[in-house]
Amino acid sequence: MSGLTAAIHQPHYLPWLGYLAKLDRADVFVYLDTVQFEKNGWQNRNRIKTPQGAQWLTVPVRHRFGQRILEVEIGEAEGWRRKHRQALATHYGSAPHFAAVWAALEGLYAEPWERLADVAVASTECLARLLGIRRRTLRASAMGPLPEEPTDRLVAICKALGADTYLAGAGGPGYMTMDRFARAGITVRVQDYRHPEYPQRYGPFVPSLAAVDLLCNMGPESLTVLRSGAAWSRHDAVGPPDVAGDPPGESVQR
Repeated sequence: MSGLTAAIHQPHYLPWLGYLAKLDRADVFVYLDTVQFEKNGWQNRNRIKTPQGAQWLTVPVRHRFGQRILEVEIGEAEGWRRKHRQALATHYGSAPHFAAVWAALEGLYAEPWERLADVAVASTECLARLLGIRRRTLRASAMGPLPEEPTDRLVAICKALGADTYLAGAGGPGYMTMDRFARAGITVRVQDYRHPEYPQRYGPFVPSLAAVDLLCNMGPESLTVLRSGAAWSRHDAVGPPDVAGDPPGESVQR
């Protein structure tokens, strides 16, 4: 093994701090776009802060049950982009670092996106660039055939990358069969993100928002704030029996 650390996660639209902390910690980050789309999850939406509290920004989609994320189409061509631009400008326009963030976001919303995975990945990489995070990323769909069973799929991706450490989400041990990682010579580290507080507009602090909130409020200090919440623990215990389906824990935002 090469001493390489991998993280694997479904694409999320305008992701929160914990998602980007995982990307920041990895040498290679894989967007798991080959698994089933999760309705009412984080793949096509996240929240911003308004005077009335947290507000969803949702990318409308057309999808069939069982459809993979990479196959999901965006439901309308223009309306959602206009609404998201307007919401961001309205609620962050007076934030101290809005101007620098807005220049990048305008480019994101200028693109004629047709598929959810494309805009979700682009939004993540836009926020990562603003934070100053530079990591190698790729999509699972570009890696060729992968196992359907969740743990086998993660192990196969790590082995294909030459990774000897895998960064799991907080819910990972609840579905992963840990001894398969051990047999493959892969160490599992589990995220325990401890959300930092920072100055926000509109009253008491609200955690787990889209990272655009941090960037608009903290600007050049954002990466230091994000990293202050990062915590990882080694997990060597044998996991549960084999189970079918996609990893629910990897979709949990908190």
